[in-house]
Amino acid sequence: MATHPRLSQPGTFSTVADHLPPEGQAWQSHDLQWCLQMAQAIGPHCHGVVHQLFIDRVLVNLRTVQNILRLREKYTPQRLEAACERALRFGNPRYGTIAQILKKGLDQEALAPVGPENGSVYTRDGRFLHDTAKLFH
Repeated sequence: MATHPRLSQPGTFSTVADHLPPEGQAWQSHDLQWCLQMAQAIGPHCHGVVHQLFIDRVLVNLRTVQNILRLREKYTPQRLEAACERALRFGNPRYGTIAQILKKGLDQEALAPVGPENGSVYTRDGRFLHDTAKLFH
């Protein structure tokens, strides 16, 4: 039996850490620094995803980052790193995106090299982009 302080906000909860199972206690100890170190150990793209999620809203995205890092238990760290690379390449470093990349095996497909030939219509002979030599000639 335990007592908790009365909470006035609907939807809030109070948890006594000692009442959590051992794995829950361990997971709560995975703070910002732990996440950054773990992501760095996985690879630069994983670290980039974590860093990008922590830029604005650390506390809001802490659970998301923990879940991304937990994917290394289901998939290899190499696959997680490749999925993070793909998510960063397409500008969507979110848990759902990374999980779907891994689930569908897209991390194992080769990424096209970054360059003007693979860029958007605005950077690859697009109708709105003109070569400066032609523009000022």
